[in-house]
Amino acid sequence: MPFSTAEIDAFRKETPACQEVIHFNNAGAALQPLNVQKVVNDHLALEYRLGGYEAAAIRAEQSAGFYPIFARLLNAKPSEIAFASSATDAYNRALSAIPFQEGDLILTTENDYVSNQIAFLQIQKRHGAKLKIAPESEVGGVDIERMQELIRTLHPKLVAVTHMPTSNGLIQDVYAIGKTCQAENITYLVDACQTAGQVPLDVQAMGCDFLSATCRKFLRGPRGTGFLFVSERIIKKGWAPQYLDLHSALWTAYDKFEPQLDARRFELWERNHAMVQGASAAADYALSVGLDRVAEYTQQIAASLREQLSELPQIQITDQGKKLGAIVTFHIPEQDPQVLLQQLRAASIHGSISWGDYARYDMGRKAVPWVLRWSPHYYNTIEEVEKATKKIFKIICC
Repeated sequence: MPFSTAEIDAFRKETPACQEVIHFNNAGAALQPLNVQKVVNDHLALEYRLGGYEAAAIRAEQSAGFYPIFARLLNAKPSEIAFASSATDAYNRALSAIPFQEGDLILTTENDYVSNQIAFLQIQKRHGAKLKIAPESEVGGVDIERMQELIRTLHPKLVAVTHMPTSNGLIQDVYAIGKTCQAENITYLVDACQTAGQVPLDVQAMGCDFLSATCRKFLRGPRGTGFLFVSERIIKKGWAPQYLDLHSALWTAYDKFEPQLDARRFELWERNHAMVQGASAAADYALSVGLDRVAEYTQQIAASLREQLSELPQIQITDQGKKLGAIVTFHIPEQDPQVLLQQLRAASIHGSISWGDYARYDMGRKAVPWVLRWSPHYYNTIEEVEKATKKIFKIICC
C-alpha cells in the first residue's frame, strides 16, 4: 500500500530540513529523522557531562540494542551482526577473513563497487588469486544465467556481488545468485550499501555468508556507522579478520588467543557509542515505516524523475537494468559537472557526481565521463521532482 499524503507530511515534519532543501542525495547521506538526532545528541551530552567511558557504561543496554535491531532488519540472529564504522570497513574485514591462496578465484560483476574492485586487485597481488568478471545481460546488470553457470563450472573461492551499484539505478538479483552459491557451497559476499533502508533485505532468503552496508544512506543513520552480517556457517568455520583486538578476541595465554564465538570477532573495541545508538534508532525507524512500502514508493518516485528528465533533449539517462531503484543517473554533455552541482546546491537541490573512475566498466560501456546522481527517498514528493526538473532545465538551457 503506498504512503498517504498525511504519512508523507508526517515524515517531512520529522525531517525539518525538508522545509529548506530538496534532498536528492540519499545515496550519499540521507537526512536524519529527529529521533535519530535526539538519540545521538542525548548521548553526546552525557559524555560531555560525565566522560566517554562513564556514559558508555550508563547506556550500555542502549548500545547493545544495535544487535537485535539489525538482526530484525536482515532476518538474522543478533549473534550474526557486527558493528562497523562504514560499509567499506565491514566489507574489508569480511574479505580479510577469507583464507585466499594462490590460484583461488574471485567471481564478481561489472557493477561491483569501486572500493571492492580495488580490494580484489590487492588480493590478486598479495595472494596470487585470480579475478573474473561475469558478463552483462543485454538489458543491464549481470547475466544471471551466465553467472550461475560460472559458479557451477569454475567453483570460485568467493562470489561477490553489489546489490545496487553507486553509479546507476540497477538492482541486481542477489537472491538468485545466492541460491546457486548455496547449492555449490560457495562463499558469498553481498554489498548492500545502497539497498539497506531502501528495500527489504532477507539474508536467509539471499543465502549470503556476508552482507555489508552503511547506515548513513537510505537507512538515514549517522555517518561513521555500518554493519556486517556474518552467517553462522562462517563463524563455525573459525574464520576471523586479519587483525583482532581485546574486544574481538580473548588473550588466553602468553602465546594464545581465541576469537569471540560470534560475529563480534569482526568488530573492534573502539566506537562512537552516540553513533551506534543513532544507527539503532535509524534502523528501528525504518522498520516502523515499513521497507516494503519504502521500496514501492521510492521506485515510483524515481521512475517519475527519470520520465520527467527524459523529456529534456539535452539529458542522457544512464540507468539500465531489468529492475531499477531509487538512484537516478544522467549525463549532460558539454556541462561542467562541478559547476552544475554548485548551481543546484545554490538552488537548495542536493545531488552528487559519480565519476568515470568510480565505475570503469559501467561508464566505459556507456561512454560517459561522469553522471549526476539524484536519489530520492520516501520523504521526497512529486512536487519536488517537478521543481528540481524545471530548475535543471533552466540551468542547462540558459
